[in-house]
Amino acid sequence: MSIPLDLIIRNGIVVTASDQVPCDIGIRDGKIVLLMVGIPPQEGVEEIDAEGGCVTPGGVDSHVHVAQSAAKALGAQSADDWESGTRSALAGGTTTILAFAVQNRGDSLSVAASNYHTLSDDHSLCDFGFHLIVTDPNYEQMHVELPALVERGITSVKIYMTYAALKLNDGQILDVLLAARKYGVTTMVHCENADVIDWMTKSLESRGMTQPWHHGTSRPPLVESEATHRALSLSELLDTPILIVHVSAPDAVSHIRKAQTRLLPVYAETCPHYAVLDGRAMRTGGIHREGEGEEGRFEGAKCVCAPPLRDDPRDKERIWEGLANGTFTVFSSDHAPTRFNDPRGKQLGLTADPTKHAHGLGNFRYIPNGLPGVETRTPILWSEGVLKRRISPQRFVELNSTNAAKLYGMYPQKGTIQPGSDADLIIWRPAHKRKPYTISQSKLHHGADYTPYEGLVLEDWPRYTILRGKVVYDGETNEVLAKPGNGKFLVRGKSSLPGPRNVWLSEWRPE
Repeated sequence: MSIPLDLIIRNGIVVTASDQVPCDIGIRDGKIVLLMVGIPPQEGVEEIDAEGGCVTPGGVDSHVHVAQSAAKALGAQSADDWESGTRSALAGGTTTILAFAVQNRGDSLSVAASNYHTLSDDHSLCDFGFHLIVTDPNYEQMHVELPALVERGITSVKIYMTYAALKLNDGQILDVLLAARKYGVTTMVHCENADVIDWMTKSLESRGMTQPWHHGTSRPPLVESEATHRALSLSELLDTPILIVHVSAPDAVSHIRKAQTRLLPVYAETCPHYAVLDGRAMRTGGIHREGEGEEGRFEGAKCVCAPPLRDDPRDKERIWEGLANGTFTVFSSDHAPTRFNDPRGKQLGLTADPTKHAHGLGNFRYIPNGLPGVETRTPILWSEGVLKRRISPQRFVELNSTNAAKLYGMYPQKGTIQPGSDADLIIWRPAHKRKPYTISQSKLHHGADYTPYEGLVLEDWPRYTILRGKVVYDGETNEVLAKPGNGKFLVRGKSSLPGPRNVWLSEWRPE
């Protein structure tokens, strides 16, 4: 007896985090129901010939800022709303995003979640969920509101060690970690030393060193590595798992690796810009090519992000080493776009500067942090990672999909190819049909007016993106076929990766 199907994908090489096997995929009602060599044809059932290309799970981008303004106090505006941001995600092979609901100080976490549901529901083209950004971790929020939101499927929080409107002190971080341990919440930490950044920024301003590239000067690698070590120490004290987000500094990578070898439940994330860009981009505005372009321009504002791009080009290879050896758990975009040619975007670095330095290149303090990247994340990891033999196809799947699904309570609904999972898939071209693909702003679907990867030549781009059994992106025409409201909010469970160990540093125990 045959299983009725809606879609058959033939002649693909199915790649998961553990296997790579040639077989067909049978899909029904948005779910994978059959993996088999030679699925018998069914009358009237649509078929896609993968032509011997790899089929990987749809991308899970677990760090995306959508309709969330950087430098909000200055009047900055995000380049993306939920329609443009999720359209861009699908075009790059990402079928699930996790964005951020920000708690304003004095407001409740539930108000933050409701506000972001208003922005996203009926507008998202891909499936989605929220992390909560906690800025006011009082007892009510941590022990009444947070467990209630966990029941509603929001099972992760993010905390900051920098930014005046967001940062928590060490005691507040311990309050969050204690609640996270109690309620099974995954905690993400932005690790930079706020006091050092503030001191360095004031010193640089007094010397007129405010050009875009001095954003990196104000945040040397030790700013990140010191805060990373401190976050790891606080995590160990309370035996609470954490994920260190957007890691860029080699010493921070080393601290994380050492903690992992001690079997602490510590996870780490890095991003495409730290793997393919370096500090020169804050002078030029993007990909550096010897002998090309003019350095020392405000164009460098396009590549201002935090932590900053690192000056030593060799640091990029340390990032690839961490991606290959398992130090990094996930590879996320940290998509945080503002437009360059926009008075509410990167131009704030010129117009909001009250000092008006003689060099005429503004002040990095007022440049909204962040880069666009949700569409380019997956293709960069596939081309620069797998096709250049830096990582295996299985490791690609771990970094791009599976580990995020496990860490954030979506596995096996998301992040793998197996019966019962959502039929979220990327179909790649076989080797004999690949052709160079040059990243260009004109091809992308985001709301930003630039890409920091302009001119980067990849070896492949998704041929098809499939979300819950429907083709939502056709790479031959570069057309996104999904409509606003197609995306579903994901009610997430708890992390399935290793958690607390019940190993303590003193006689103290949680209540």
